[in-house]
Amino acid sequence: MARKNPGIAVCSLLDVADLESVPVTADRWDDLETLFGSNGAYAGCWCMWFRHSTGAFEAAGAAGRRRELAELVAGDNQPGLLAYRNGEPVGWVAVGPRGEYDRLTSPRARVYQAFDDTPSWVITCFFVAKPDRGQGVANALLDEAVGYAAEHGATAVEGYPVEVDGPRGDVHLYHGTMDMFARRGFVEVARVYGRPLVRLDLVAP
Repeated sequence: MARKNPGIAVCSLLDVADLESVPVTADRWDDLETLFGSNGAYAGCWCMWFRHSTGAFEAAGAAGRRRELAELVAGDNQPGLLAYRNGEPVGWVAVGPRGEYDRLTSPRARVYQAFDDTPSWVITCFFVAKPDRGQGVANALLDEAVGYAAEHGATAVEGYPVEVDGPRGDVHLYHGTMDMFARRGFVEVARVYGRPLVRLDLVAP
């Protein structure tokens, strides 16, 4: 993860020099499936929760969500980045333009309402293999996701992190934590139903 992004503050908490991150393409589907495992990352989600309304998400079922993610990976727009360590997939981050996510753009959206009309990219989900958790993988993937968005023309990147006061066992940690976003320069711009929306405005190279 040696890439530095002009105008973006990058700081890794741990030594993650042995990590490599790349966009997920069709030839890497098997690696993503291996990382997510039979459980589809989180309870059969297959990282499709933000891309659906609640009804559509439930109607698709785990098998349908897996198929939909495979179709996204096979398409022209990569839905996220994979991190590798020693050639093995160890982490994932979902990143893309806000308009690709039904849960963020639906008129019925509540918790995930848009703050304003600024076109933005969003970082919605992290998943790290159990043996590699607590080793800076998610932090490094956040850096890389910001850089990836900037390279594809994003002028702002948003996230929906959780605030952690006690034990870090909450399943909602897949959003990332407030601390990791704040350390990278994201600032809270809104709070809806008690949940923060954070944004990083990108500086042009």
